[in-house]
Amino acid sequence: MEKQKIKNYKDLVVWQKSMRLATCVYKLVEVFPKNEIFGLSSQVKRSVVSIPANIAEGSQRSSRKDFAQFLHMSLGSCAELETELLIAKQLCFGKELQYNEAESLMIEISKMLKSLIFKLKTQN
Repeated sequence: MEKQKIKNYKDLVVWQKSMRLATCVYKLVEVFPKNEIFGLSSQVKRSVVSIPANIAEGSQRSSRKDFAQFLHMSLGSCAELETELLIAKQLCFGKELQYNEAESLMIEISKMLKSLIFKLKTQN
């Protein structure tokens, strides 16, 4: 089987999935209480947007080491988002089904980021 050539970050499956996660989370946040607009809602949005943004920015850097560093930032944003969504879930903001979809995507994205970081660090 021939490897698919990655032309830009939009070809990366991890970026595509993180974009899907962003859409999912934005829909979830729509039902958060209005008094959270400058609190948890805002923080959740910043975290989820940071994931694909750092993948995109890192992919445009001149070295694998720099790219890996940005992927680490995306991974950190995944952990931050997971924590924020756990808080929101405990406060009963939103629907269980939406949380399940977001959590599933976060787990998948985290695994993909770790794998890509490993590949970048071990390739010559």
